[in-house]
Amino acid sequence: MDAFKGKFERTSAEKYEDFLKALDVNMLLRKAATVSTPTVEISEEGGVWTIKTSTTLKSMELKFKLGEEFEETTADGRQVSAVVTFEDGKIITVQKAKKDGQKSTKSIREMNGADELVYTMTIDGMDDLTCVQKFKRV
Repeated sequence: MDAFKGKFERTSAEKYEDFLKALDVNMLLRKAATVSTPTVEISEEGGVWTIKTSTTLKSMELKFKLGEEFEETTADGRQVSAVVTFEDGKIITVQKAKKDGQKSTKSIREMNGADELVYTMTIDGMDDLTCVQKFKRV
């Protein structure tokens, strides 16, 4: 997982607004999210991994130990039980919604070469919608 350590800046986002809309994110927040250029910083200390996502409006920090379930409030406000694993060279995050009517998601982070991070997100039960964001190492 050491290949993921470092700081990355988003270079593209495919179907991101559609993805946010499917999660019932309001239009104002969707617009803010799609026009921003977030940076992602991935680090690890003592077995605890941190993925910090920052924009001019907001910063979110995800701290986890691989394979250990934890409670999380997502950026769009969903209460989820989450678990992060490392499989086949990919960081896989599964977020299970705790409230009826809210959606569960899966995201996969993988490296494409040494300097491009590809972040793919899906929503359970919506197989036709895949959001792909790409980030370059800075």
